[in-house]
Parts: sequence; structure tokens; C-alpha cells
Amino acid sequence: MGRSRRTIPEELLLLALDPATGTTAQPQSLDLGLAGAQLVELALAGRIAPDGDRIAVVVPRPTGDPTLDCALELLRRRGAPVRAVHWIGGPRLGLRQVYLSHLERCGMVAAVPGQMCGVLPTTRYQATDTAISREIRSRLDSAIRTGVPPDPRTAALAALAHAVGLGKHLYPGNEGRSSRSRLRDLIRHDPMGGLVAHAVMDVQNGAAAQPRRGPAATGRQGAPAPRATEPARGVPMQPHRGSMARAVAH
Repeated sequence: MGRSRRTIPEELLLLALDPATGTTAQPQSLDLGLAGAQLVELALAGRIAPDGDRIAVVVPRPTGDPTLDCALELLRRRGAPVRAVHWIGGPRLGLRQVYLSHLERCGMVAAVPGQMCGVLPTTRYQATDTAISREIRSRLDSAIRTGVPPDPRTAALAALAHAVGLGKHLYPGNEGRSSRSRLRDLIRHDPMGGLVAHAVMDVQNGAAAQPRRGPAATGRQGAPAPRATEPARGVPMQPHRGSMARAVAH
């Protein structure tokens, strides 16, 4: 996969960046959204495909994107389709920081060092090319305003933005209520994006232990699944606390 096109995880992260504070909106759910966005990007690249409410590797060939290829290899190692909620709910150490660092290397964001409480080092990220962020936002606005079915990438991005709770960040207040509703409705325009978005919401709601019922989950049901708190095999457990050289502002 060439690097001329921004990936959905990168675009989701750029949408979540607050231009005023340099922090990310909805940091906890955003981590889940980034893991889900990787699945959508791999599906668009033809490497994985939905199998009921599970994800199956169909072409294990690398994409050329190191972060996506790491996820693809982990999925391949599972040896069998994995439920989307278990993949998304599995801790992934530093995924958001990986993408922030990548955006910094590409010149799309700039790291701004600071301090928390005057003691603990922190890093905030400011978008350096606001035209890119405006273009991403414009695609969502157009899909919401016109009602024309968006392309699969924009539909998946909208579904994930809704799933991680960015609606109130992008369209705040009472005046943004109708736009938030339309953002939610865009979830139906991309089956893979819808499957992943529902899985993100299920993980947040603690419903990962039960298979979804409905169009997105009409495949195998009843097979025993690991507990929702069990990390994905081959994925390092993220510590709850620990010393870090610097704290990344959420």
C-alpha cells in the first residue's frame, strides 16, 4: 500500500486533535477506535474480511505500512477468525503514541513539550497542516449535509468517529444535535465500518462477552469465546500504572 494516502487511523486521530489545546478528545475510547480503524484499513486493502462478527485474514501479504502489518501479522498468528470485540478490546501498548509519532515524522503535527502541575513532563500535539484537517472534516460535513452516500473510507471514518464519541467534539451543543444524528446514521453505508464501530461501542459498554445479534453478526454464534478482559494473543498487556520518561497529554 502506498503512503500517498492517509490511513483511517491517521485521519481519526487528526479529527480527535483539539486545535486549541493540543490534546485528543475522548482519549480512552479513541484507543479502541484506532484499533478498529486498523481493521477497516486492512479490509479496504483486501487483507482481511468480515466473517459474521469475526475477522478473518484472507491475504496475509504485507501492506507496506509497518503499523498495519504488525496488526495483520498478529491476526494471522491467531490461526482462526477472531471476534472483532476481542481484537479491539485487547490492550495495545502505545498505539495512539505510535500514530502521533508517525504524524509528527510526516510533518502533519508538531510536538509541544510542557509540564503537568509544573513537575511532570508532558507533550501536546498541534496540527501543522490545517488544510489536511479541514479536508477530512469537509468530507464528513459534506456527507452529513447532502445525504449522498459517502465513499467507503468516509463512511467508515464517520462510523468510527461516532463510535468513539467524537460527535460532540465535532458538532457541539444543541445546534450540532442534528449533525450528530446524521453522523450516527452514516454507519449504515459501510458494512465493515459498521461492524467495527458496533464492536467499539460494545467494548465500551462491556458487552464484549456476548455476540452481537443482527445483520453485522449473522455468522457463527455459540462458539465459546475468551473473556472480554483477556488480551489478544500476541499483544502486550498495557500496564495500568508505570513510570514513563514523559507523560503524553490525553
